[in-house]
Amino acid sequence: MGRSLPRGIQVSARNARFQQWQALLTNRQKRQRAGEFLVQGVRPVTLAVQHGWPLRALIYDGERPLSRWAAEIVRDATAERVAMTTKLLGELGEKPEEPPELLAVAGIPPDDYGRIDVRAGFLGLVLDRPASPGNIGTLIRCADAFGAAGVIVTGHAADPYDPKSVRASTGSLFSVPVVREPAAQGVLNWVNSLREGGVSVAVAGTDEHGTADISGYDLTGPVLIVIGNETTGLSAGWRESCDALVRIPIGGSASSLNAANAGAIALYEAVRQRAVGP
Repeated sequence: MGRSLPRGIQVSARNARFQQWQALLTNRQKRQRAGEFLVQGVRPVTLAVQHGWPLRALIYDGERPLSRWAAEIVRDATAERVAMTTKLLGELGEKPEEPPELLAVAGIPPDDYGRIDVRAGFLGLVLDRPASPGNIGTLIRCADAFGAAGVIVTGHAADPYDPKSVRASTGSLFSVPVVREPAAQGVLNWVNSLREGGVSVAVAGTDEHGTADISGYDLTGPVLIVIGNETTGLSAGWRESCDALVRIPIGGSASSLNAANAGAIALYEAVRQRAVGP
């Protein structure tokens, strides 16, 4: 492992600190109250570090030699360093049979629209009341892959900082701004402020009963694509507020697409149009 690691605190029992971090895995209210969440996995931890995400602590295995990757991150960190037993680290990593060597405790950023970079070619994604944290993470990953400037999660929804969402994003959570908004009206107020500032953002909702195929709707300008709840689709408020409702043509015996699939297709279509024209 090379040079020895800087000394940090030692955790070898399920003490108050351990219980606090363990609660971040399952308790949304405690995540919000503490303003932090757990980051599991090599790629998510790496991207959190690379993007300068505010890290509160790095928790590493104090009972076995670390890989060069983990050792370098721990040595270079400005966050608190915590050496933990392999068994306890396996519990926090939710892999008792294959305990990770390193986890991170990251701060939750403010839900500030200023984090989203809005330019003439703006492409954004709204998730209306998503129930699955895995779908949120997958759509954040898609937003990253297709160059979206940000993701907005509205209404009574799953938590983007749930471990399932963080893992599903494969680290894209740390490169794509995510803003949580209690109601659609908050997003619409922001859109109106952008329009008043000269950025004519269109709001396009996806719906199986949309009035136009998505390939026939112009997505080349600044646009915010809205994806509805996995079971009930778009809320009435969003249906009334969207500039257009577009559909993704499907065949076979499927009645609809998974929300994550629909979001990926919509983002791809926007990128395709921008490359070749609608």
